[in-house]
Amino acid sequence: MVNKVAVVTGGSGVLGRKFSFALAANGYSVAIIGRDQNKAQLIVDEIIKQGNTALAISADVTNKDSLEIAAQIIEQKLGSCDLLLNGAGGNHPQGISEAEYYLPNNANNMTNFFDLKLEGIDFVFRLNLMGTILPSQVFGKQMVNKNSASIINISSMSAILPLTKVVAYSAAKAAIDNFTKWLAVHFCKTNIRVNAIAPGFFLTEQNRALLVNADGSFTPRAQKIINRTPMGRLGEAEELIGTLLWLANEKASGFVNGAVIPVDGGFAAYSGV
Repeated sequence: MVNKVAVVTGGSGVLGRKFSFALAANGYSVAIIGRDQNKAQLIVDEIIKQGNTALAISADVTNKDSLEIAAQIIEQKLGSCDLLLNGAGGNHPQGISEAEYYLPNNANNMTNFFDLKLEGIDFVFRLNLMGTILPSQVFGKQMVNKNSASIINISSMSAILPLTKVVAYSAAKAAIDNFTKWLAVHFCKTNIRVNAIAPGFFLTEQNRALLVNADGSFTPRAQKIINRTPMGRLGEAEELIGTLLWLANEKASGFVNGAVIPVDGGFAAYSGV
């Protein structure tokens, strides 16, 4: 048992839930941070039933004061943070273009780049980028004097290859890749390693409507993704766990720092021809 404390933001989402269970099963006391404490508490209850330790905390990852309060509670109840998993993220309808390509005179009558709303773009950047930077500031202070500690950010394929339609999300995730590398260098004289996981395409609550029809069949966009993925399918959440545990373990990945690891079925390696 590692006897360490892991803080997971976005821990009540589809992927975050799997991350939280895996860390708990491998000896971490897990603090799940989310806006909906009741939702997080359901996951915590399951973790506790399995004989492991967990805590649900309501906090806003875009509000530093909220995170400071959460950090104090976690430290009092579980101890100081050893591993921060920045899993909070998402998109916004007003930061998405319906059209993949802009046509002259908007011939397809779909929302496009010119129709994007500042509110939507700002929401996406605050949730994904500031929602990674601020927890790293708050919990990083608890980590700087430890023998070993780790920050793991969640990137995306859209950071590596910007996807059509999701302009704000792609740009925000690209910023997370850059921030991951910057922070790894900034903390390199401490014992904090900073890395990121870049998932390929996994079915989550946020993208279900985009990828699956009401009858359970794949949408045309999902089929395009599958066709573009050499392994020919969507990923399973469990397939991210090995990379997470490897990055979390300083004995296994102690010289890995500033890396963004794709878990994507070959998507980023395939040129399309």
